Amino acid sequence: MVERSNLDRRQLDRLRQQHCGPVLAPDDDGYDVARSIWNGMIDRYPAAIARCQRAADVIAAVRFGREREVQISVRGGGHNVSGNAVCEGGLMIDLSLMKGITVDPGTRTALAEPGLTLKEFHQETQTFGLATTMGINSDTGIAGLTLGGGIGWLMGKLGLACDNLRAADVVTAGGDLVRASEDEHSDLLWGLRGGGGNFGVVTSFQYRLHEVGPLVLCGAVIHRADKAAEVLRFYRDFLVNAPDELGTVVTLRRAAALPAIPERLHGVPIVQIAACYVGRPADGERVLRPLREFGPPELDLFTVKPYLAFQGMFDATAPKGWRYYWKSHRVAQLSDPVIETICGRAFEMRSQRSYSIIVHPAGAVSTIPEGATAFSGRAPAHEISVNAATGPQDPDDCEWCRDFFQALQRHSTGGVYVNFLMAEGERRVRAAYGDEKYARLSILKARWDPDNVFRMNQNIVPART
Repeated sequence: MVERSNLDRRQLDRLRQQHCGPVLAPDDDGYDVARSIWNGMIDRYPAAIARCQRAADVIAAVRFGREREVQISVRGGGHNVSGNAVCEGGLMIDLSLMKGITVDPGTRTALAEPGLTLKEFHQETQTFGLATTMGINSDTGIAGLTLGGGIGWLMGKLGLACDNLRAADVVTAGGDLVRASEDEHSDLLWGLRGGGGNFGVVTSFQYRLHEVGPLVLCGAVIHRADKAAEVLRFYRDFLVNAPDELGTVVTLRRAAALPAIPERLHGVPIVQIAACYVGRPADGERVLRPLREFGPPELDLFTVKPYLAFQGMFDATAPKGWRYYWKSHRVAQLSDPVIETICGRAFEMRSQRSYSIIVHPAGAVSTIPEGATAFSGRAPAHEISVNAATGPQDPDDCEWCRDFFQALQRHSTGGVYVNFLMAEGERRVRAAYGDEKYARLSILKARWDPDNVFRMNQNIVPART
């Protein structure tokens, strides 16, 4: 079952002696659970899984893998669609047990370990009425999200997750623990702010927090698909005057059978505009009035409720274990030709579970200079992600996903959000950063990981020296 491994039981016993957490071999209890991740399409068998509980465990695992020249993969929350968290026949460093978090309401900072999900992170910070930008699905892990940039509901007002990363503790490819901050190894901090897991294993993140909620005006409006073109044109014009406090995500899919959705809409093709207003709900009512009145919508789900509850809004429609296949483009604007392409393709999926989303990073994201972080693509634009999603009995939708992606190609800026990538090769990784920034990242990679130990990711190849 396990291939390309030179690890045996005797060697794993040595690692166990240095490791506080469990070290699992393929015949150990809990191995299959530990190797499973959000995307059910990923079915790989590591030779060993080191389930870390502290930074010392990570150091021991990295050194062990390097000494034996086995492939290393790193799992945080295990949510990333590409599946790079799990290697075949190598050593999987599993951080999902590392869930410590300390919030300092006085300095508005949080010190968080990499095994936390967005929900777990904000359960703690919202106790103090604080938050930071953290994605759109609450079961996403904070580590991969942040290291890839971290778009989310709050980004218009607060910037990306990586923009709120103040410092990090990192286990390097050499097995050393270093601190990356503005004062120590600032080049490494620059790379961690969007460069993915290329430069080391982060064992602790320090975030800047902001006053958010705990109650916010949030929800969605739903229209039937036959109105999708006029809804998207309205949405495009609505964004022109929308304040930074308003975060939005457009979803095109068949309506899920959820308690909040009336039965008459279950399985019906829809376009949904979800939004969260970060500010006084009374101000949000005025901002959202045009959105809620246009059409009018088939369903209006806006209400004032806890931000923590809203952040889990999409969880039930994309649960762990389904098979996911994504293809994504960045477009500069929702022009009429782009809208025509979207409406002509979005509802041709075969699976009831497949969907497409449109996310609009702008506001505070765009005020930070392009060169300030490794994250690339700060000019206001739209990230369009086409997501084939299938359960055990659903027809495969990968062909629909690829065809939709190809149809959008002529409208693309050439860029893409790195966290939306599958395993698509170096050309697409370069597209996520652009040639100039990729070259800078490649030099940084050569400094911190010249042997490309951390290559199970959206890999940046070390520059030749």
